[in-house]
Amino acid sequence: MDKFSFLNAAHTSYFADLYDQYLQNPDSVEPSWRAFFQGYDFGSEESSLQPDVVEHAIAQMPESLQKEFQVVKLIDGYRMRGHLFTKTNPVRERRSYEPTLAIENFGLSANDFDTVFNAGEVLGIGPQTLREILVHLNKIYCSSIGVEYMYLRNPEVIGWWQGQLNVNDNHPNFSEDSKKYILSKLNQAVTFENFLQTKYVGQKRFSLEGGESLIPALSNTLYISSEKYGVKECVLGMAHRGRLSTLVNIFRKPVHELFSEFDGKDFEDLDIDGDVKYHLGLTLDKTYQNGKTIKMNLVPNPSHLETVASVAEGITRAKIDNDYGGDDSKILPIIVHGDAAIAGQGIVYEVAQMSLLNGYKTGGTLHIVVNNQIGFTTNYLDARSSTYCTDVAKVTLSPVLHVNADDAEAVVHAVELALAYRMRYKKDVYIDLLGYRKYGHNEGDEPRFTQPKLYKQIAKHKNPFQIYTDKLIAEKTIDQAYADGITEEFKNVLETAYEKSKEEKSSKVREFMEERWKGFSRKGLEAMLKTENTSYPKNNLEGIAKIVSTVPEGVKFVRKAERILDGRATMVFESDTLDWGMAETLAYGSLLEEGFNIRISGQDVERGTFSHRHAILRDEISEERINLLNINPRNKGKMDIYNSSLSEYGVLGFDYGYAMANPNTLTIWEAQFGDFSNGAQIIFDQYLSAAEDKWKSQNGIVVLLPHGYEGQGSEHSSARMERYLQLCANDNMIVADCTTPANFFHLLRRQMKRDFRKPLIVFTPKSLLRHPKAVSSLNELATSEFQEVIDDTLNPENVTKLVFCTGKFYYDLLAQREKLENSTVALIRVEQLFPLHEEKIKQVIAKYPNAKKYVWAQEEPKNMGAWSYILQRLDFIKIELNSRPYSSVPAPGSSTRDKRRQQSVIDQVFDIS
Repeated sequence: MDKFSFLNAAHTSYFADLYDQYLQNPDSVEPSWRAFFQGYDFGSEESSLQPDVVEHAIAQMPESLQKEFQVVKLIDGYRMRGHLFTKTNPVRERRSYEPTLAIENFGLSANDFDTVFNAGEVLGIGPQTLREILVHLNKIYCSSIGVEYMYLRNPEVIGWWQGQLNVNDNHPNFSEDSKKYILSKLNQAVTFENFLQTKYVGQKRFSLEGGESLIPALSNTLYISSEKYGVKECVLGMAHRGRLSTLVNIFRKPVHELFSEFDGKDFEDLDIDGDVKYHLGLTLDKTYQNGKTIKMNLVPNPSHLETVASVAEGITRAKIDNDYGGDDSKILPIIVHGDAAIAGQGIVYEVAQMSLLNGYKTGGTLHIVVNNQIGFTTNYLDARSSTYCTDVAKVTLSPVLHVNADDAEAVVHAVELALAYRMRYKKDVYIDLLGYRKYGHNEGDEPRFTQPKLYKQIAKHKNPFQIYTDKLIAEKTIDQAYADGITEEFKNVLETAYEKSKEEKSSKVREFMEERWKGFSRKGLEAMLKTENTSYPKNNLEGIAKIVSTVPEGVKFVRKAERILDGRATMVFESDTLDWGMAETLAYGSLLEEGFNIRISGQDVERGTFSHRHAILRDEISEERINLLNINPRNKGKMDIYNSSLSEYGVLGFDYGYAMANPNTLTIWEAQFGDFSNGAQIIFDQYLSAAEDKWKSQNGIVVLLPHGYEGQGSEHSSARMERYLQLCANDNMIVADCTTPANFFHLLRRQMKRDFRKPLIVFTPKSLLRHPKAVSSLNELATSEFQEVIDDTLNPENVTKLVFCTGKFYYDLLAQREKLENSTVALIRVEQLFPLHEEKIKQVIAKYPNAKKYVWAQEEPKNMGAWSYILQRLDFIKIELNSRPYSSVPAPGSSTRDKRRQQSVIDQVFDIS
């Protein structure tokens, strides 16, 4: 037993502290102690000690030391599992978990209650009896707040949490004024919902009843973040539940405007269709009595609840980059989730995984879950497999605080703790606000159909305002008259607004982040078809080309990278045949010189999926990332380009949000292959195509979707062009499929040179990136402009057939025409599909007096591609289709079959039977 002599020499408090340290970080303790603790905890599977040897060693320890050991394990049990035994559920009995925290499970008994243990020192209470230690443990870990943090791995962070929780036993100590303020916000939340229930019976409003403590929590968070931490701005993304209360009671939306929306009045702006009241957003500046101001942004969102999380994060990052010089402590993102949504929606995981990545991090997000314990009509037992709806937090080692929504002070206290963590460690933190939903999913539902027992309990349950009023009366902070007075006062405010709303004839949609869009105006079809000067001086382009084709002094690139740079120089300064990648690079370089910023993200965008971009090169020695475009001394802007996580939905939502907050940044998301955008279809449907019409929100995001049939199978051929064209209407976005590097150059520049913004979808090439004929001269970049339609160069008198086509298929048709030496079939390239420039097409048609036949030719099957769209739009001519036949898949998996089908379409175009 000599090897265990150190056990008898240890002071009990030292032992307790050491074991606590071991639990946080085993490698931080001396090897002899670590081996002993490992053997004790794990039966020695990970150490050289055998269980019987360890038992013998323990038996030789003084009994007092053994007991100290058991008490420390008890404390650790509360820290790790106390959240399972909290009083956080206001309307249900909690599920039972084994083993419990009974002292018998830790080798202790009632006989030890009055024994003083030095282990109390790890709780900050000094030597105390076991009875007193248990009182403190239950207050800290098993009261109205349950905390999960022991999995965070970082000993310093775990120690920080333990220090915070030990203060006042994890209970708030608010002043009388603070308590009255919490009560006032609870009153607003409860009275507001009661008023709506009375005036608008049965109308959907997705009330906050059962979770009203969200309002004081949000209000206090905004105040503390400004007052204590110097936060200048908040970006709030939230779904429907409680949104109206948040708009009125936090964002001060004029209540009479909300009541007009409840009355269903038409919108005053006839150019938009607007949206339902619980989807709308708002921006305002709030100034507190201390003179400090915080800008608050409530992001508009669709019914796809969790999409707004990615958009809000993108907005936040844009403001960090462009408004706050990279200082993420000046802005606070808050996402309010529903319990069923945070557990069930995949985008939650995507956004969580983005939270610490260089291209997407925002300095930590405060996540608040309004936990109704039910999703639509689905019981929580059917809604998830995890213990908690917030278990996704563990993916990023984020702490979680589970709070009883009926305990308003505990809720506010928990949010203050969460805010302190976010500001200190710049990581996500989650609040699980455990309440209930007073009515059904919406106020017209009958929840008793599916949860009769639960709703019988809810029907007789006091609301949080009543509960907190009773508490404050009992402690003599207020009397009943005070509570009744503030309720009556707020009712009168609502009643006045209600009467005012009757005088209004229409509703209005307030533009989100209106100040960001000063200098930009909403434009229609006429402006979208107007020519924009996108030329750029040739000598400037040559200067940019010189920079991106030269190895910087003191840098060593790998040989292949140097050959790429040599190739760039040859294209510009010798052959004057610029390929796609070079034209794209020069477009970015020219915009940077003009003062625009550029952000590109997506899978493999730094190099480019097809190895054409090489925006980032690495020093062979230091592996430093170098973007040659950023070293141009003439730049007034900056380019950021980031390889993303393997996500489409979350990343596109993020970049859409980024573009929403920065109209002067060319924001690009590129899909690895065009059809991968399917995974982000909700963002296309609910934001890109519809946001301006719903919310007056302009957005200039550019989406690059590689598209083209090269025998690569079903999933790597079509970007599903038909889906985007089906979304196009009026003036909502732009869809293009360019055939020349110069036209792509001008398309990108046009996107930023206009005084309005529309989302731009570009079907970009794969094989054309290195096609010998898909090249442009430097002069075409310097002096030309974007061409919506590109005419042929054949003698018009000889042409008997006009074939309209788009994208890469043009070159396939051109090769066949040259092979046949055909001069009767003109190939007209439609470079911009929406808005279709019908006037230019008519001008082209008029040039060919002998044309007898008009054809739309596409490589996609008949039920895909642009055909259905073209048939509707070119209704002023009799147009036929040459394409592959109807198909359930975009392309076959066999390259041989694919070539055969492709050739069949080409033969149709040239009437080869």
